[in-house]
Amino acid sequence: MFYGQIEGTRFEPLEPEFNNLLIGHARVERLWTGARWSEGPTWFPAGRYLVWSDIPNNRMLRWDETDGSVSVFRNPSNYSNGNTTDHHGRLVSCEHGARRVTRTEHDGSITVIADRYQGKRLNSPNDVVVKSDGSIWFTDPTYGIMIDYEGGRAESEIGACYVYRVDPDTAEVMAVATDFMKPNGLAFSPDEKYLYVADTGRSHDPDGPAHIRRFSLSGDGKTLSGGEVLADSTAGLFDGFRLDEDGRIWTSAADGVHCLEPGGNLIGKIAIPELVANVCFGGARKNRLFIAGTTSLYSAYLAVNGPV
Repeated sequence: MFYGQIEGTRFEPLEPEFNNLLIGHARVERLWTGARWSEGPTWFPAGRYLVWSDIPNNRMLRWDETDGSVSVFRNPSNYSNGNTTDHHGRLVSCEHGARRVTRTEHDGSITVIADRYQGKRLNSPNDVVVKSDGSIWFTDPTYGIMIDYEGGRAESEIGACYVYRVDPDTAEVMAVATDFMKPNGLAFSPDEKYLYVADTGRSHDPDGPAHIRRFSLSGDGKTLSGGEVLADSTAGLFDGFRLDEDGRIWTSAADGVHCLEPGGNLIGKIAIPELVANVCFGGARKNRLFIAGTTSLYSAYLAVNGPV
């Protein structure tokens, strides 16, 4: 145990190159605790704060880098799950309770991005990313409508779980991947040539998938091909994840955060003493990894940066 190290946290190099991503004296910090299920952290550089979801408590929380304070950002939040920011600095959220994807405008008003596909209500949008062309991509498993804990129990109108793209010009909602059991976290490679999507079907089926798949984007950036399995989880499920500037994947897992090199090889871990759901890069130089554990918000400074 090192001085200042939180019990149950540590950096675990599995390949020598992982050491190059670490800062020798840096430790994992616990920034706050008190949630039931933390999810969807996203960083707002202009305000130097982070917003994340506490799904069962039906609220969103805000951590302020300037003074370390935590406050309620939105309550109720329609059981929000995954969040991101678009290229205008606006919050984009997946809402289990309202079964929709929304954008919070600069004046605080809410714009509905997607709530139906071919006239049928979405299941419970889970995680979301915004591409450089302004298109919004999200996953839609059934977790929020399965029981009355992270949303409201209901039948799936679509009858399946897809990955969707929302066109920035026409607002058309298009299913871009339809062969998932429980599509979950997703992220683009820094050059946007690939889209990575987690499938957490094993959460409710012992024979289901617990992996991340890699898709190639078409020349116009609107459709996907491929979809091969990049990596299987060695500890629970891969839920949410983000990529650094060099294309490494930093993904949640049952024992903390796993770091995968672009080819899918596991090169190291950040041990966290509770189940991790999602991560994001933030801070002034995007060299701080924020980690949403079950009850707590953690962070760790790294010797690598998130994409610009």
